[in-house]
Amino acid sequence: MNKNIAITVQYDGTRYKGWQRQPNISDTIQGKLETLLERLTGQPIEVFGAGRTDAGVHAFAQQANFHIDTELSAEEIMDQMNEYLPRDIGVTSAREASPRFHSRLNALKKTYCYRIHTGRVPYVFFSRYRWMRGGSLDVPAMREAAKYMLGRHDFKSFTDRKKTNKSTFKTIESIDITEENGEITLTFTGDSFLYHMVRILTGTLCEVGEGSRRPEDIPAVIEAKDRQAAGFLAPPEGLMLMRVYYD
Repeated sequence: MNKNIAITVQYDGTRYKGWQRQPNISDTIQGKLETLLERLTGQPIEVFGAGRTDAGVHAFAQQANFHIDTELSAEEIMDQMNEYLPRDIGVTSAREASPRFHSRLNALKKTYCYRIHTGRVPYVFFSRYRWMRGGSLDVPAMREAAKYMLGRHDFKSFTDRKKTNKSTFKTIESIDITEENGEITLTFTGDSFLYHMVRILTGTLCEVGEGSRRPEDIPAVIEAKDRQAAGFLAPPEGLMLMRVYYD
């Protein structure tokens, strides 16, 4: 019986080369899932992810789906996957979806969090999931700058992919910036994000927080449509995919 199984996946991306399967590279999340499913079922299976997280980036709730010919229930498939997956990848839920459901094509929006440790004392046990930057940032200025990024814009300045057939117009619904106990959390929600977009947005906002940019400079950065106009690429370890939204 052919089933379309939708799963929620958590992973620590530290030792992986990102989500997307790549030739001659075994350490990708998609590759690990597909290799395991083929081993369990004896059939080649393609796993579709809602977002292609970069090397070193984590996911609290990545969404994925795959078609499989099996009599097993979604829960039984999840249990078998968790038995054999490495400890830094886990399937937290599974269900049988409609045949036409596609985790990426049907996604309405995504939420990413970027965490920055600014305190003088290191968080040794959490350092894999934060940018251990140290040093204070002007959070009110960063919030003011973030307002200019909201709405629908051409975000070509905020991607490292020079050539793409996909539109660089994206809609950012919200950017929430909080600060507590020596940690700044930036939470981005938008319809979709370009390659490295969240990390470049974060780097640009950090430059505002450092005082090397002004909040009112942001519209010119967007208008430039030039990667060189935007800020630096923030490190991958602070970034986590938190949620994917569907109807």
